[in-house]
Amino acid sequence: MLTSEVLEKYAEVLVWGLTTARKQKFKKGDIVLIQFDLPALSLAEVLYAKLIDRGMNALQRMSLTSSMEHAFYSRSNPKQLVFIPPGEKELYGHLNGRIYLHAPESLTHLADVDPAVIAKAQLSRKPLRDIFNEREDQGVYAWTLCTVPTEDMAKKAGLSLEDYTVQLIRACYLDEERPVEKWTSIYREVGEIKAWLNRLPVRAFRVASDHMDLRITPGDRRKWIGISGHNIPSFEIFLSPDWRGTEGTYYANQPSFRMGNYVEGVRLRFEKGRAVSVEAQKGQDFTVKQLAMDRGAAQVGEFSLTDRRFSRIDRFMADTLFDENYGGDYGNCHIAVGASYSDTYAGDPAELDKKKKRTLGFNDSALHWDLVNTEPKAVTAELTTGEKILIYENGEFRY
Repeated sequence: MLTSEVLEKYAEVLVWGLTTARKQKFKKGDIVLIQFDLPALSLAEVLYAKLIDRGMNALQRMSLTSSMEHAFYSRSNPKQLVFIPPGEKELYGHLNGRIYLHAPESLTHLADVDPAVIAKAQLSRKPLRDIFNEREDQGVYAWTLCTVPTEDMAKKAGLSLEDYTVQLIRACYLDEERPVEKWTSIYREVGEIKAWLNRLPVRAFRVASDHMDLRITPGDRRKWIGISGHNIPSFEIFLSPDWRGTEGTYYANQPSFRMGNYVEGVRLRFEKGRAVSVEAQKGQDFTVKQLAMDRGAAQVGEFSLTDRRFSRIDRFMADTLFDENYGGDYGNCHIAVGASYSDTYAGDPAELDKKKKRTLGFNDSALHWDLVNTEPKAVTAELTTGEKILIYENGEFRY
């Protein structure tokens, strides 16, 4: 459904995203991995050629098909479930970039698998993600990702594949003659909002809507980041708060497809930073076990807001990448339970060893799950001076 012209534009935007996301410039000979689902093969081929033309050492790896993934989780013995192939850590320790092309053949193929089994496998691969995080903090590695439409994604979103593809093209500005220039313009414009937010001496944020009332504390030495090239598309501005100050109720009115499971109507009640009550209208067992994966899974690792003036996404897409960047009538906010992002540290992230992260309240977990709310809401900042100011309302920042 993506024409050769659109594939070329998509690949160019992904290269822009990858190079924008990395602190140090890429150089010839750097190693970049293209990880892709089978339906994304055509985009992977175009992207591979572009990386080769840039002098990169491009690697390719196809992800498990839905059938393979189901076999892995349903048939693996305990040792197979946590098996890390020889050379995997060495590869991760040498990669300079990674691009993931998300194109799932099925969104609910793991619904009959014990969620505890899925969580155990996720937990076993956390050391590999830690390698990526450390290399990114050092400025020698970056990542980006995108979505390629599939029949099941379109079906779950209530669209035809053709209409879903049109939505994706608009969301990523691939209908522009020069989409990279458009993304560069958005990057600069959103930079002004981030600079404004980062000048505010904020003690806490209060997020209020009809179904939630949540208090988030940014913590010491934090900064807002976003539109960094990491995701295509991405319009969110976010930080990783001090998880210890989270209080109140959060509600995700946006459904979520995660690890082959469907979840709807998640409601979390936080006390002293931890979700002490976990409810879901659908997918309750899966949700509870995901948040029990490890100590940090029931704590907040990210707080995010999207301004509707930048995002063209105006309907549910059955894909977190799009849904967490929803614009619509009222924008969106989302929290992520689980791992935090060290690049929201207002200093050199390479300084952040495990001890310093704990001291500052950066959350650590094998989980990172974005839960989205698209209701009309107001976000108020409580400043260190005691003043309270409205920073976000009706889907727009009030700067």
